[in-house]
Amino acid sequence: MIKNGQRALEEIGISEHSHTFPEFEELYYEDLILDDSFVGSFQKQWLKSNKFKYTIDEYFAFMRELQKDHQVKIGIEVCNFQNQEKVRAILERYPFDYVIGSVHFLRGWAYDSAEIKAEWDNHDLREIYEWYTEEAEKLAASGLYDVLGHPFNIRLFKFLPDFDVTPYLERVAKALHEAGMGIDVNTGTYYRYPIEEISPYPDFMKVAKSYDLPLIITSDAHQPKDCGAYHEEAVAYARSFGFTEAWCFTRRQKRKMKLI
Repeated sequence: MIKNGQRALEEIGISEHSHTFPEFEELYYEDLILDDSFVGSFQKQWLKSNKFKYTIDEYFAFMRELQKDHQVKIGIEVCNFQNQEKVRAILERYPFDYVIGSVHFLRGWAYDSAEIKAEWDNHDLREIYEWYTEEAEKLAASGLYDVLGHPFNIRLFKFLPDFDVTPYLERVAKALHEAGMGIDVNTGTYYRYPIEEISPYPDFMKVAKSYDLPLIITSDAHQPKDCGAYHEEAVAYARSFGFTEAWCFTRRQKRKMKLI
């Protein structure tokens, strides 16, 4: 809903990426391909570009100031690192309202980076689906996260399967259900990527509903103008699969609210 040029959102959450914070720097250097290959060369430069600039303490200080005048929750989006115990040691020191875990890397490759999109041609799509599913299962098994970010956004560059992906969808939904996690209905893949669809795509939404997975609605905004982008469309999309409630968070405590 737009009112007076603004989206009428009662509350928002800011989910800063873990690569903003030097506390996570070591984990990126442990996990990413950083050799002299096509992928490694790009990722080495990526890590040196506008990363690890602010500590988590600085983030909280900024957010506390913001909260004086705005209804906003403090979140974080954490990549799928292999050493989840190191992640746990970082997260447990801070009173986040919610924590999103997202699969951003497959075997050390940032698959969603357009600059290294050509790497997709080196992998069978079944392999990609298996890798993605394994990483989502690891995130769920860690017990550290409230929500899986943009599920199955491996469709973002329009590499679409010609095989039955139901077993992968079921595995991820089952892992999330057992972990008490929700899904992120995310409009970022609609307005920022070639696929131009809301994540999760319909097939996974149906499976998620069959497992009664809770959800949040996010715009994956990387710029202020995109905050709440296509929110009404995302709500209508979720409702079309029978979802009527969403989660909101305070200090990792969940409560349900009507999906509007």
